[in-house]
Amino acid sequence: MTAIRVLLADDQTLVRAAFAMLVESARDMEVVGQAATGREAVALARTSRADLVLMDIRMPDLDGIEATRLIAADEDLAGVRILVLTTYDTDENVVEALRAGASGFLVKDTRPAELLDAIRTVAAGEALLSPGPTSRLIARFLRGPVAPATGGPDCLSERERGVLALVARGLNNTEVAEALGLSPLTAKTHVSRIMGKLGARDRAQLVIVAYESGMVTPGRL
Repeated sequence: MTAIRVLLADDQTLVRAAFAMLVESARDMEVVGQAATGREAVALARTSRADLVLMDIRMPDLDGIEATRLIAADEDLAGVRILVLTTYDTDENVVEALRAGASGFLVKDTRPAELLDAIRTVAAGEALLSPGPTSRLIARFLRGPVAPATGGPDCLSERERGVLALVARGLNNTEVAEALGLSPLTAKTHVSRIMGKLGARDRAQLVIVAYESGMVTPGRL
């Protein structure tokens, strides 16, 4: 079994040390680098061959949002997933991090087992950790419809728009399938096609598109 290669980015030495001990305690993970600033995180992402970056938002030199944007925009790092660290319900910057290319967010005081599960989930490409809280956070801090960086949902079929609306509410492929009377494989295919049409990196960006386009609003959660 190939271990998940994790890069830790946080300006607090003790926090990094605690995360490093936890990650190294898992048989299927290894820490391949530690960064104290955003610039260090970007540089190490390019040299450490990390699968996933656990990225703090608030760091000196270059914050986690800009570091996320640089990593996501680098074609050579297309396979690197980013899991953002935040203080739940207080850090609206997490929305900008998701826009920049993060695959989801993690609350800093989460339980150890949940952190490890989160890393496995995002590293596997499932993205959008804790979909309910993620959706509520996005709904709270988006300032109204903004033209998304992708083509927008107008290019989608009626069925695909329905699937996107359910994804934006935090449903996984199995739940989407049950809601629409589809097979899980068909639901997964729809989600993949939607990502392709919208140019979305993962499910987290699908949620952003749905909110920014006005397809999903806070009152409809």
